[in-house]
Amino acid sequence: MVGSDTPLRITVIGAGVVGCYLGGRLARHADVTLVGRPHVLDPIRAVGLTVEAGKGVDDRIHVPSEALTLSETPESVRRSDVVLVCTKAGSSAAATAEFVPFLRPGTLVVGLQNGLHSADSIRDGVGTNPVIAGIIPFNVARTGPSTYRRTSAGEIRIAEHPLAAPLLRVMDEADLPVRATDDIQAVLHGKVLLNLNNAVQALSGLPLRDELVDRDLRRCVALCQGEAIRVFTAAGVVPRVPIAVPAGMLPSVMRLPTPVFRRLARTVMGVDADGTSSMNDDLIRGRPTEIDILQGEVVRMGRRLGVATPACAHIVELVHEAERAGPDRLQWTGKALLAELQRARRRARRLARMQFG
Repeated sequence: MVGSDTPLRITVIGAGVVGCYLGGRLARHADVTLVGRPHVLDPIRAVGLTVEAGKGVDDRIHVPSEALTLSETPESVRRSDVVLVCTKAGSSAAATAEFVPFLRPGTLVVGLQNGLHSADSIRDGVGTNPVIAGIIPFNVARTGPSTYRRTSAGEIRIAEHPLAAPLLRVMDEADLPVRATDDIQAVLHGKVLLNLNNAVQALSGLPLRDELVDRDLRRCVALCQGEAIRVFTAAGVVPRVPIAVPAGMLPSVMRLPTPVFRRLARTVMGVDADGTSSMNDDLIRGRPTEIDILQGEVVRMGRRLGVATPACAHIVELVHEAERAGPDRLQWTGKALLAELQRARRRARRLARMQFG
């Protein structure tokens, strides 16, 4: 239990762009430890951590290095009240195995990663400690050696839990919009729906704002979202998305003419001019992407439930091709990518007719 005069002790496991942004915002209101790699932590040790919300100089926060605890290893979890896991989803199990030996009973663990099952992976490795899921809806970019800027808007969602109340309070004090939810699975499914855009943006190579005003690229996203909604419906899940449009209407909105889309999607369009997705950053840096927990998860669920997902399946193939190609990867135009996905859908229909007569 944290006393009223004792700062909440928070350890961020996997301090990358999201973890550093959260840590920088929280550091004025909590005792924050960032656990990460030297290439991230060394610049912070040298000059401190700067976080920006994309609103100009008035929203820039500089945190001196001495106001943070910086570590390449997770021993600090011994004294933590809350552990925020911000690694890539595919690293959840490995990261959990590293910090679990130091985890004291009763410490709350919060998985803040993409995908539907990251918190489950953490929970499998933790044992009796409470583990809950959450989502970070906004993008963050590393704009300098120790500077991190939020490039889009959105409200953090965290599963309801009695032990989460101090974290929610500190996030609110740190001007991190946050809300507890009683249906985190619906929210996670909604986040996957929105994140299906990541692969299309990454394949195009365009900044998010430019990608979103390309109607053909939006139609590519709509094909993937339509398949995902059919899969989620078959699974009995009604996704919840943190925007004014019902989840089931997303494909229709994405297909709208661009002038109408601009008017209806002001929040979605409120991204920095140079903002990109984390998948795009992974391709640029030669790192594995999270395509297998986004379109790939839709494909796996579709196979299990008997729902066809040809557009999502082909997007998975194209992203893996881009991973292998590295700097020589093809950057798709909206027209070309839409035609490619439409061909994949026609092939799938032909195969289905041949199989079922």
